[in-house]
Amino acid sequence: MADELGSRLESALGELLQRRTRVDLYADLVAGIGRGLDITSYPILSGLARTGPSTANALGGRIGLDRSGVSRHATRLEEGGLLARTPDPDDARGTLLTLTEEGERVVALLRTRLARLFDDWLADWPPDEAAAFVTGLERFVGEGLNRVARKD
Repeated sequence: MADELGSRLESALGELLQRRTRVDLYADLVAGIGRGLDITSYPILSGLARTGPSTANALGGRIGLDRSGVSRHATRLEEGGLLARTPDPDDARGTLLTLTEEGERVVALLRTRLARLFDDWLADWPPDEAAAFVTGLERFVGEGLNRVARKD
């Protein structure tokens, strides 16, 4: 049974995490915002919101982009007033990418939009099943991340 559950989970998560699925999801989230935010720069803004100030290289490692890609997208977000570059206090030659107040406001809007989208996806579920799913997913992610962290 465990092998079957793992296989089903792999298939479902694989579908959810496919680039085309993420692109469609990101397009809905960023619609109408502008300011350099689009489906390609969304992961930069979202990643910074989760990690806090970061170098382009470190952020890229966390979100799966190379440093030059992060820098290119960050420039557009900086021009839109959503992030700023500040000196890295730990490296005089380095620069940190940091959300601006406006960037934090936009991230809050994006998170609200995403939560509403997920609410819509779960709207037809019986409330107890929806709650059990979310609770189980929270546990799955938390315990999975702990296992990954122990390997590092």
